[in-house]
Amino acid sequence: MTRPQNVIVTGSTSGIGLGMAHSFARAGARVVLNGRRLNDAAEAVLSEFRERYGHDNVIFAACDVADPGQVEEMVSGTVETFGSVDVLVQNAGIQHTSSVHEFPLEKWDQIIAVDLSSVFYGIRAALPRMLAQDFGRIINVASVHGLIASKEKAAYVAAKHGVVGLTKVTALETATVNITCNAICPGWVLTPLVEKQIHARAAANGTSFDEEKRKLVAEKQPSQEFATPEQMGALAVFLASEAAAQITGQALPVDGGWTAQ
Repeated sequence: MTRPQNVIVTGSTSGIGLGMAHSFARAGARVVLNGRRLNDAAEAVLSEFRERYGHDNVIFAACDVADPGQVEEMVSGTVETFGSVDVLVQNAGIQHTSSVHEFPLEKWDQIIAVDLSSVFYGIRAALPRMLAQDFGRIINVASVHGLIASKEKAAYVAAKHGVVGLTKVTALETATVNITCNAICPGWVLTPLVEKQIHARAAANGTSFDEEKRKLVAEKQPSQEFATPEQMGALAVFLASEAAAQITGQALPVDGGWTAQ
């Protein structure tokens, strides 16, 4: 990064979001952590960040990203506390697997709300502030499933394809100003969300967690290695830098070759 930045990272109490928040804080940014509520786990993350990066450099915003009013409050609260929103990293997401014809309606609505509509809400809230200051970086965490599909992930695939499309529209609308909008498309990253899927596979197949972990990454990712939250964080910091000022509207896979097949 080329200047101090104020960064919101949604869904940042664990997994990819936590890795991204650490990466920005290490780079000297002031960070807004986010989760639905300030529970014990979130309190522990907030305390760790304040101890490592300074009490005045980190705040926590309790916000349900599927609620546009709460998203607006998070953005306005960040401006009130830190003075601006320079980088918006939209990472919050949920998952459910089921065949299309059996997919629960309430799960469809929930996934579309959290994984897609929330990204629109965040852009809608932050972009006017970025336009007013003539600077902004919007980084949406999509997925390889924003570029390709897998069975039994109808809502997730639909939402992540939507995120990629929304990223492109936002990039086009801000192409002549000092604002960029890009999507990071991770493949398999060993996060709590993925671990839950692996446990489900192990239970369904009567196998061990480690066996299903090996099988899962090998069947999709030619590198046969999981990506890491730290790698996602390093890419996000780069996208927020001056070096990436002409990278916009892109969906960038970090997938060990998955989408190259």
